[in-house]
Amino acid sequence: MIHLITEVSRLTFIIIFAIFTYDCFAALRVERHGRDSKRLYRRQTAMIYLFLINGNLLLFLNTNEPKIFVMMAAEIVFTAIAMIIYKKIYESASKAVVNNMCMLLSIGFIMLTRLDQPKALRQLLFACLALIITCFIPLFLGNVRLIKSLKLFYIGAGILLLGIVAVIGKTTYGSKINISIGGIAIQPSEFVKVLMVLFIACMLYQDSSWKQVMKTLLLCCILILILAISKDLGNAMIFFLTMIVMIYAASQNALYMLSGAGLFAVASVIGYYAFSHVRVRVLAWKDPLSVVNGAGYQISQSLFAIGTGGWFGVGLYQGMPKRIPVVTTDFIFSAISEELGGLFALCLIFICIANFLMFFNIALTIKNRFYKIIAIGLGALYASQVFTTLGGVTKFIPSTGVTLPLVSYGGSSLLATMLIFAMIEGLYEYRGEKEDINESETRYEEKKRAGGARQ
Repeated sequence: MIHLITEVSRLTFIIIFAIFTYDCFAALRVERHGRDSKRLYRRQTAMIYLFLINGNLLLFLNTNEPKIFVMMAAEIVFTAIAMIIYKKIYESASKAVVNNMCMLLSIGFIMLTRLDQPKALRQLLFACLALIITCFIPLFLGNVRLIKSLKLFYIGAGILLLGIVAVIGKTTYGSKINISIGGIAIQPSEFVKVLMVLFIACMLYQDSSWKQVMKTLLLCCILILILAISKDLGNAMIFFLTMIVMIYAASQNALYMLSGAGLFAVASVIGYYAFSHVRVRVLAWKDPLSVVNGAGYQISQSLFAIGTGGWFGVGLYQGMPKRIPVVTTDFIFSAISEELGGLFALCLIFICIANFLMFFNIALTIKNRFYKIIAIGLGALYASQVFTTLGGVTKFIPSTGVTLPLVSYGGSSLLATMLIFAMIEGLYEYRGEKEDINESETRYEEKKRAGGARQ
């Protein structure tokens, strides 16, 4: 009986997720306040709840553990509260972005419960903490002058945090990526990404001259160099790609983009010869089966899992995703592909793409140049992390050890990503219109005082 229900659930998972994915792209073209958009968002919300109910019922049938129902109730309550909070705090924000965030979190909850129940519970607690923290984002974004005045703090704090990790950080799979405080592992680079975005926006929103760009580039490269020394090359690549996109967005100079591509190629070659850690990962990427008992074991198991799942998956608890090392963090996409299927995995990729498009659409609607650059930077940051993660698990690029935003296990990653989503919603809510007026009034008063002084 359980086997029959599992077989049916494979299709229901895909149908629910396919409907949600279609609505993601439909949301890009419907009127925000029209009747069609309200119907679309209600359908998306229904799909999220159906996904949670369907997934948790299947988890219970395979485990017979009553606490699964407690988890299901907690996840449903969390999702409902998240939607209410975003609706009240960000009244004019994008509901599609909130729905996408909740759906990706729901996928993470279900898969983590399947793989490691204690981690699933911690992930839910991390999400609750992140939701509380994001309630204060509008207060921060509402004071644009304060944000602009902290540019030295952003870069200074970033260098300090990454420097601490480089010196006393814990080495995991050859990289120093986190520090332990009170038994809790914290990955500062997840938060430094956001600090870097704010710093670049502060540096370039008024002046994007060659001299100013070089200053910005030099200071940001210090962050990237520290990550390289720590052998955290996945995050180093994310930092670099985000930086180049933001510099181009601020300057509109294609030469910076081309120069960045050349610099990235040179840095990749240097990294290959400078770090044995990189050479091992490149070898595992080029021919994982030749070193399947060593460096290639992880990526080989990932590819086996993706191939085994086929289009429709083998069903929850019918696969062997635990054979993949660190499957709950770096390789959760492989577990999803194996048990929920290739079609489900493709829909997941499409939702990530839809998020990226929504972020940039929001950036285009923002009038204030400073806010616009921040929004573009956050969009580039999100897209870079998704590309780096999916590229690594599918052997498109060497494995980088980066988590899939909102889906993989990890408190630092989850908190940082929810901050990004909240900031995007906050930027869209404010649009910079109020600040533009304030700045205009300030300039008028300064000119008036200067004229009085001359008289």
